[in-house]
Amino acid sequence: MDDDVARLVDEQRLIEAAELASQRGDARGASDIFERACEWGRAANEAMRAGDAARALVLAMDARDDALAEAALAAIANDVAAADRVARQLERRGDHAWAARAFEAAKHTSDAARAWDRAGEAPRAAELFEQAGDAAQAARTLDMAIRRTPERWELHVALGELLLRYGKPEAAARALQKVPAGDPMRRRSLASLVAALDRLDLTQASAEAARELAALGGAPTAPSAAPMTATAPLPAPRARLFGRYDVVREIASSPTARVLEAIDVVRGERVAVKVFAAYDVRGVGRDALTRFEREVRVLGALAHPCVVPLRDYVADGPALVLAWMGGGTLETMLAAGPIAPSRAIEIAGVVLSALGEAHRLGVLHRDIKPANVLFDEAGAPKLADFGVAHLGDLTATATAGVIGTLAYMSPEQREGRPATIASDLFGVGAILREMLTGEKPSPSEPPRVRPSAAHRDLDARHDDVVLRFTNADPSARPHDAFAARGALLALSWPSAIEPAAPRPVPERKASERPAAGRLDMMLDGRVVDRWIGRAIERVPLTERALVRAAAFARAGDPSLQTVLRVDRDAEEIWLDAPRGRALDRSLTAPERRALHAALDALHATGIAHGCVCAEHIHVDTTGEVTLRFVAEHDATSTTDLDRASLARLA
Repeated sequence: MDDDVARLVDEQRLIEAAELASQRGDARGASDIFERACEWGRAANEAMRAGDAARALVLAMDARDDALAEAALAAIANDVAAADRVARQLERRGDHAWAARAFEAAKHTSDAARAWDRAGEAPRAAELFEQAGDAAQAARTLDMAIRRTPERWELHVALGELLLRYGKPEAAARALQKVPAGDPMRRRSLASLVAALDRLDLTQASAEAARELAALGGAPTAPSAAPMTATAPLPAPRARLFGRYDVVREIASSPTARVLEAIDVVRGERVAVKVFAAYDVRGVGRDALTRFEREVRVLGALAHPCVVPLRDYVADGPALVLAWMGGGTLETMLAAGPIAPSRAIEIAGVVLSALGEAHRLGVLHRDIKPANVLFDEAGAPKLADFGVAHLGDLTATATAGVIGTLAYMSPEQREGRPATIASDLFGVGAILREMLTGEKPSPSEPPRVRPSAAHRDLDARHDDVVLRFTNADPSARPHDAFAARGALLALSWPSAIEPAAPRPVPERKASERPAAGRLDMMLDGRVVDRWIGRAIERVPLTERALVRAAAFARAGDPSLQTVLRVDRDAEEIWLDAPRGRALDRSLTAPERRALHAALDALHATGIAHGCVCAEHIHVDTTGEVTLRFVAEHDATSTTDLDRASLARLA
């Protein structure tokens, strides 16, 4: 990136920067910048110019430019590796039809079949399963599709033709006879039905079917009929829900609800219809229904730009109608690759704004996770799914029970303790940390990668503010969502990803000699490390202490207490015990200069000391001065306060 383009990027003049990069022949750079500006179509065109058709295909999908996507797919048709790579990326994003076509280009027939099935194109999926030699799976695919949408008559025809080809005329006849007279698929069904009835020696029935077929201008299927082809008739129109919502496809389903993409024929807009599916007259699913109705009340009260808007509630369903979020979920975004820190903070800030308003109204979300952060077509994030939210006075508490998603759930919720505002903030911290490091949270293991270890331009200050969100102690987390958002925005977060992937912590190898065998307890109470012959101090290993210990180690100044070892098994940090005793007089000029240099080195790592006082400064008889390590400090500490404290000791 040249200097002029970099300057425009720093000034957030992204469109101008991208256009300038394009003019100067940097198509790849222009594509990257257009993507950051959410100009997906222009980003895709630049990617094509750069020769990266696989990336162009994904961007064209974001731009909903089918013509450009077709051109990109054609460009990778002969590159099996690229087609496979982009197919799997599209599959993770939920663009199943395009993923299927890319899998076909990569010659992965079974993967393509499964993708077509997820895209709602069971006939094409069955055809590919049959080509792959798995006729049984082809039949199962069609059968399951018929169970979901029994009035898609082309599915019955496809199943009947398949069964007939594999010598099951009786089952084929049953499937083909279901297509009603007058339906466009009737003629095709009769063509195979005549052949099936002939094989069953049902002469009269075959003759009647043949007469009807002749009247429609068709002819019976020959015994050696070819398999289904890709030119099969288009699917019949989908069902209309509640008199106004034409279903396009099913997006997701759970034991309690189905989410459908649909067109509101009254407003003429795309919507998401969440249809409740777990209640019956016996009371099964009554708790889930209660949560569903609770979501309606919550969304009705939360008219906020950072919350997915509620368009309608259909009590007869019951069903929610929500604004369509065409940009996918944060979950699919995380699966697609790393996220720039500035974008991660933007997303977290939006979630915190939504939570701040919800908390003000007395609502807890209780299920913050990437799948519940959605994006509209312009890439703007919004918080969704208040179906498990708790309404009421936040001075009271809500028992977590089994509500929420374990990996993103706060420790107190996992233990069955009450959920609070701090619990929602923990969830934000969990997704923020995943966005910054790429490491998925685990309820059973602590995180292994710090934000500063994943991005070159982040330091201990960024680590500290992110770690506060996920502190095991709820009282140590930010006070509320607005304070949390302010703490994030108070720091500068880079818009570039350097490096592109987190640097994992190397796997620890077992020590040849256990730590316990290294230590000797002296009569004067000192603990001596026998390996180095030095007295040591040990402090508890916490996430914050580890961040600060890493900063002390990076600073590397001789007047800072030396960090010797992190003993993860014993959950301790070992420090070189300072010589001499605590300061009990004014500092000399050389001592003051040494401590100034130590603070400068520490501040350069991004943290303040926070306890520059006589108690934490040791001097010995040789004039050596040591600024002691502190694992915790006042969150309001700054570098200026450190220097002012040192000046008072002169």
